Amino acid sequence: MFDRRTLILVASLVLVATFGSAQSALLDLPRRSQNAQVTQTIGVTDVTVKYSRPLVNDRKVWGGLVPFGQVWRSGANENTTITFSDNVIVEGKPLDKGTYGLFMIPTENDWTIIFSKTNTAWGAFTYKQDEDALRVTVKPATSDFHDALIYEFDDLKPDSALVTLKWDKLAVPIKVSVNVPQTVEASLDKQLRGIQQYTWVSYDDAANYFLTAKADLPEGLKYVDQSIQIEERYDNLMTKSQILAAMGKPDEAKKYSEMALKMANAAQSYGYARQLQRDKKQDEAFAIYRGMVQKFPDSFYTYAGESRLAVGAGNYDEAVQDMKRCQAAAPEAAKAQIQTLIDRLEKKENINQ
Repeated sequence: MFDRRTLILVASLVLVATFGSAQSALLDLPRRSQNAQVTQTIGVTDVTVKYSRPLVNDRKVWGGLVPFGQVWRSGANENTTITFSDNVIVEGKPLDKGTYGLFMIPTENDWTIIFSKTNTAWGAFTYKQDEDALRVTVKPATSDFHDALIYEFDDLKPDSALVTLKWDKLAVPIKVSVNVPQTVEASLDKQLRGIQQYTWVSYDDAANYFLTAKADLPEGLKYVDQSIQIEERYDNLMTKSQILAAMGKPDEAKKYSEMALKMANAAQSYGYARQLQRDKKQDEAFAIYRGMVQKFPDSFYTYAGESRLAVGAGNYDEAVQDMKRCQAAAPEAAKAQIQTLIDRLEKKENINQ
């Protein structure tokens, strides 16, 4: 057993050897290599790197300060650590969620990246290979000069990113990928055990994720059915219609879109008609605009729909007058946008395209 005096002496010797001058191992004091942290969310998965930032300081870094062929702490001071809030795939290999010590073995041509189960050591002095959780090999690349070591997230995609170490004139990219639909499903299972489970909105939002991502549509259908069970709304009925359409079930989809439209207010009816126009379904959109005249005769949305009907008939003078009625009845915040449509109609531009 070391006594307190011996521990301080050992710590001081390590620090002097490492930095060339003493730095407290016990007190929170300024460091030459300052601490940093960076986090990136991929899907719903957080990737966090905590590290210390040594400076080049006119030294030869690669093959000098950081020798080739030896395990390096990937920063300064304590272990550089990397934390994954969910299971990930690193350079094509699976790695469980958790916090790992991040070590590297640099060479001139390729680098070995090590994710160690030990994440509380000082430097690489006590590194043990049998504590590795994963090793991968990557290729370094040239970079703009960075005096202070930095970790950045590059090449961001919906399901992946590069965790890139940059120091001196070198960049070392590590690709981290996530099975986003799988992690979202697991996350939703947890979230929907809280107060969120009692509102139709939460389940409808979950269903819309799967619809937008075009992933696991049956899972999305399960969520929207739960939303409808809590409270039947225009929103969730239309979500179910869209999921069924995406699953190749047009007859069922039409049934639920018709149910939704019976519950729709003026804004929802107009919005759905505009979506049909964007989908090149003009006749279906015009049918909704006509229905709005009967259902919502005094709504500014209805006047806008009538304007679009007039454009469809080639009557731009009538379309301008209808859109001016829309502007007069609209809330103040919408008037400028409607004026843009009026200006286009006066130039006889087809606003239905």
